[in-house]
Amino acid sequence: MTKKRTGVFVCHCGNNIAATVDVTKVKDAMANEEGVVFSQDYVYMCSDPGQNSVIDAIKDNNLDNVVISCCSPNLHEKTFRDNAKMAGLNSFTCEIANIREQCAWVHKDKDEATAKAIKISRSAVRRAGRDQALEPIAVPVTRKALVIGGGIAGIQAALDIANAGVEVILVEKLATIGGHMLQLSETFPTLDCSQCILSPKMVEVSRHPKIKLMTYSEVQEVSGSVGNFKVKILKKPTYVDPELCKICDDCASVCPVVVPNEHDLGLTARRAIHIPFAQAIPASYTLDESACLGLNPVRCGKCKDACDVGAINYDMQPQTITEEVGAIVVATGFDLYAQEHMNEMGGGKVEDVLDGLQFERLCSASGATKGHVLRPSDRTVPKEVVFIQCVGSRDPAQHCAYCSKICCMYTAKHARLYKHHVPDGRAYVFYIDIRSGGKGYEEFVQRAMEDDGTIYLRGRVSKLYRKNGKVRVLGTDTLTGQNVEIDADMVVLALAMEPSKGTGEIAKTLKIGRDKDGFLAESHPKLKPVESVTAGIFLAGCAQAPKDIPETVAQAGAAASKVIGLLSQPTLSHAPTVARVRNSHCSGCEMCVTACPYNAIHLEHGKAVVNEVLCEGCGSCSATCLRAAIEVKNATALQIHEMIEACLA
Repeated sequence: MTKKRTGVFVCHCGNNIAATVDVTKVKDAMANEEGVVFSQDYVYMCSDPGQNSVIDAIKDNNLDNVVISCCSPNLHEKTFRDNAKMAGLNSFTCEIANIREQCAWVHKDKDEATAKAIKISRSAVRRAGRDQALEPIAVPVTRKALVIGGGIAGIQAALDIANAGVEVILVEKLATIGGHMLQLSETFPTLDCSQCILSPKMVEVSRHPKIKLMTYSEVQEVSGSVGNFKVKILKKPTYVDPELCKICDDCASVCPVVVPNEHDLGLTARRAIHIPFAQAIPASYTLDESACLGLNPVRCGKCKDACDVGAINYDMQPQTITEEVGAIVVATGFDLYAQEHMNEMGGGKVEDVLDGLQFERLCSASGATKGHVLRPSDRTVPKEVVFIQCVGSRDPAQHCAYCSKICCMYTAKHARLYKHHVPDGRAYVFYIDIRSGGKGYEEFVQRAMEDDGTIYLRGRVSKLYRKNGKVRVLGTDTLTGQNVEIDADMVVLALAMEPSKGTGEIAKTLKIGRDKDGFLAESHPKLKPVESVTAGIFLAGCAQAPKDIPETVAQAGAAASKVIGLLSQPTLSHAPTVARVRNSHCSGCEMCVTACPYNAIHLEHGKAVVNEVLCEGCGSCSATCLRAAIEVKNATALQIHEMIEACLA
């Protein structure tokens, strides 16, 4: 094998690397490596002068491949591979040695970190010496997008994509779109009616010629890759034809089954056949099979008998619909942390202790009490209400370690709404500190404190319980050092936000990552905040992290713009670092077929065949094969062996 001429470039990254690693020593060590004909260090290799120095060195020294010892390849691999291409090299003969995240940032001892950086760089040199020139794989693009989740994030993303002329399939698991925003009374800081600003968008979605709305549906399976995903969607039967339904309520009036109303958070009841709320889209009733007395066989049938237009059809069956799309937006939203987890707050068993969304339904004109703030226990007006912030949030010992971001603001909103409904009432807010980062937010909180007379008490609540028809709240005011005891008519908990139920399953289905708190993980927190780690799948709204409505809408628009940019290209480029099969060694055992998480391998004539468009080069197949019959290009067994040898030398 002809020895290749390798160039090594070591980055100081300001002090990110240089503070812990002796960069000059790494550069000198690499200069003595076999095959290395050029070695250089630079303060900021990713800067314009730094990149130009790489290009010039490749040309001046007739380099065959390069190694950049710098930060994570997730950040700058494309940058330096583009430099190599500009200098006349094949871009896949450029390797990144990560000496920042994997070395400088995890060590304190400079000698140890420097020795490790040398080994990491040496292993990359060995790998680069056996890299092959590869060409990207051209992939056709399906000009259609899938949006999962019909809350404000999904609605905004779908409209933005559709308005750019791209077809959209909007999938929502509930019988209507709208999400949690439709449960709100008003929105901060302007106190707009949530229904007033969201309902027009819901109607626009239902009427948009480029949007196919699929409610009461769930994504079951996703295969393929960026530009060419194949999606299987289960559409559950509503047992009501929306084209025929007149929303007359005759069916619900005769239904004998009464169950808690999910839209009102259990504060009201509904029938087994129901419409979720007045502004529901689609505007049609749904028969809840889980609540119905029975459909197979039919045990009641009263709703069908009452329907004059014949809209009810008990013979509807689930449908599995297959769609091909080029990109996916995940906007599966949030749920509130369950009261049952908060034993010190009554564990959901104390009357008149509500969560934030339940209080919204009390304040809403379309809610449980038609806009009158009344105690659920006896329907009387509460004269003293305690609002408790950070319930389940910022508590790494027992609950959620993270700040849920919007609780300070929605508690201030709740206090203002309460004072509007009950002017002679008294509102207390227990808080740790106030986080009001947003346009007009601080002023909003100040108005709650000063103009509305809400009493803010800095401190935690230790316990609450029912006593003499009231809720006794025990807490401490840390500013005065005094214990506080309040007999409240009602308590409202600002519960933490957490990923919606089913987020874990959809993450597995889509093969995208989640962070330590269960939210969907972005590819890079600063540079790629709406991109998942899987190409072609984008994130929007509270599925990614807690956020308010303006931020959710902005992120949905950002995700939509990424989709539009992606699908506007005639073809996409797929990385050629994919698996290849040595037919002479393959026995057709199918172990690689089973191991592949992307379904990219199948058997033909008793031999494994790789679909290069689906393959992501993860190496699961290579690690599984007992005969070394399959390996990933530019990550061969020989390269891995030499990298290990270099590290152990």
